[in-house]
Amino acid sequence: MSIDTEVKTPLASRAATGGTESRPRRRSRGRIVVSAVAYLITFVILFPLLWIVLLSFQTNDTILNDPFSLSNLTLANYQQALETLNLLVMYKNTLILAVVSVTVGLVISYMAAFALTRMVFRSGRRRTQNTLRFYFLAGLAIPVYILLFPVYRLDIALGLFGTYFALILPYVAVTIPFNILLLTGFLRDFPEEIEQAAVMDGVGLWRMAWKVVFPLMRPVIATLAILNVIYVWNEFPFAVTLINDPNMTTVSLGVSQFQGVYSVNYGAMMASATLVLLPQLAIYAGFQKQVIAGMTAGAVR
Repeated sequence: MSIDTEVKTPLASRAATGGTESRPRRRSRGRIVVSAVAYLITFVILFPLLWIVLLSFQTNDTILNDPFSLSNLTLANYQQALETLNLLVMYKNTLILAVVSVTVGLVISYMAAFALTRMVFRSGRRRTQNTLRFYFLAGLAIPVYILLFPVYRLDIALGLFGTYFALILPYVAVTIPFNILLLTGFLRDFPEEIEQAAVMDGVGLWRMAWKVVFPLMRPVIATLAILNVIYVWNEFPFAVTLINDPNMTTVSLGVSQFQGVYSVNYGAMMASATLVLLPQLAIYAGFQKQVIAGMTAGAVR
């Protein structure tokens, strides 16, 4: 019996130590795989941006024959883009459209989301709320190109064609469904104890919505504001359809000016695209914490 116990004890101890040694190895392998996948995703995302920057320093012949060449780089494309495009007017028009449409869209979206999650309708009770919520979310399934002709006809009928409001109204309408989707998801997990305490203190519905709940939703509001500004900054179908005045050209329309009927100036187009991308990258770099906080708000309690 003593011999058996002496033989079994070392074997058991080796098995135990072997199991503990394998766990760090498995963890290290898992970290390597996760890191490799993260680097791969980062490369896939950054590669098109870096390629656009590289093409912006090349001539048309180099772009067509050897697009990855690092020789014969030139700044002529940027010079041509700056001479052709009125960047100050383009940035001004886009900034006006972004500020007005994003502000109006967020106010309407927040009021609608608050009503859908906090107010009970007399007719139909929850059924009416669910119907309205489905109605708003159905807007996410409608492609923008289907809306071009109806919006164009409405702008002509209302006399808005070629003005800022011709773009502001569709921008607000297009961003509302996504805003409501994110806001209602956050408001559902919002602590009711805070609102109950406000009601006990005599706070009315309007003050509770804007003085109590709204300040606590800053991460989500900041995220939606950034995403909506990026959408307005890059939007092209509505702008090219509803704007016919060169003095109202947006940054997305400016890039298309280098495409003719029979030829395309690829180098100048890539240079103008780079100039358009720079403000967006600056916004993401400066507000990335707010975007991450807004997208994860309400996920962990």
